[in-house]
Amino acid sequence: MPPKKAVEEKKVLLGRPGNNLKSGIVGLANVGKSTLFQAITKCNLGNPANFPYATIDPEEARVIVPDERYDWLCEKYKPKSRVPANLTVYDIAGLTRGASTGAGLGNAFLSHIRAVDAIFQVVRCFDDAEIIHVEGDVNPTRDLDIISEELRLKDIEFVEKALENQKKKTRQGGQSLQMKQWKEEEATIEKILAHLKDGKEVRKGTWGPKEIEVINPLFLLTAKPVVYLVNLSEKDYIRKKNKYLPGVAKWIQDNAPGDPIIPISVAFEERLTRFETDAEVAEEEKKVGATSALPKLIVTMRKALDLGSFFTVGPDEVRQWTLRNGTKAPQAAGVIHTDFEKTFIQAIVFKYADIKELGDESEVRSKGKIMTKGKDYIVEDGDILHFKAGAAKS
Repeated sequence: MPPKKAVEEKKVLLGRPGNNLKSGIVGLANVGKSTLFQAITKCNLGNPANFPYATIDPEEARVIVPDERYDWLCEKYKPKSRVPANLTVYDIAGLTRGASTGAGLGNAFLSHIRAVDAIFQVVRCFDDAEIIHVEGDVNPTRDLDIISEELRLKDIEFVEKALENQKKKTRQGGQSLQMKQWKEEEATIEKILAHLKDGKEVRKGTWGPKEIEVINPLFLLTAKPVVYLVNLSEKDYIRKKNKYLPGVAKWIQDNAPGDPIIPISVAFEERLTRFETDAEVAEEEKKVGATSALPKLIVTMRKALDLGSFFTVGPDEVRQWTLRNGTKAPQAAGVIHTDFEKTFIQAIVFKYADIKELGDESEVRSKGKIMTKGKDYIVEDGDILHFKAGAAKS
């Protein structure tokens, strides 16, 4: 008999499962967060002001995800309705040293960070006497230390409380399966606490699937993916040089290896939003020899959240849908409508790359590249899907 095919265990991801995940812009006060938020959303939802607590309630916007595939499909089908994918971004007020103990508006800010799924961490790397720094001077690595420490200290508080609650359960005693599970969970919580007290962030730990199932409901701040945004002056951004950058890069290499780091000039991005047309923006970018970092920022965050896309296409609508990578076809159908997941029959699938190469659905079909897939099919980024579902039960 041939050997049994090994069953590949699906990796459990840190963070809550879901397709509608949120990111938050985080940093010390006056590093450019709210101005960046305005530039990202091209609107006035943010509240930039030269004052440490100008943003108290997080403000939310949905940002269009730039994707050449979506643009090409719209051009191809010329639909009546066009619906791009979006990323939800929150502008979160500035942290200060001591936020974990409630300094400034600390506790409120940290609860807002807890509510998002990933963090854009803005680090100030520009000098400007007109914009005060809460610590008195510009020192990016010190700022990174402050934020890392505040988030870690707050997580210690969360985990200590969780451990206390877990011990109340295990003190009941007994030999039941439930008690065995509770004791295993208690051991995991103790391991998380030791990891944090050792000065390490949860997302940089090595955790098994069962441990991650204990971590995720805790919504820990240091478990969230981070994209570092290094905010430069417009001059430094254009010339691609900055005296603070090597120190920031070294800090991230030592403390958060593998995390994305994107140089950006919030001042430049804000100035680009003043132009009325895309053509004027492109002309200005050409003139100064630098392009906006915003598309890269949005795409990088989607990748950090492990999000992908599938498309539904036709003359009525071209739409790009967001889903977590590794999602099966019935759950992907449920992104469109919950009834479709319950009554899923099959998915008709073809690849964006195939229609781009062959130019037409009929050609894709004639080459045998349109597939019928069942409930175990894992949707791939760039799939074009048509779902067949039964009638929903009333």
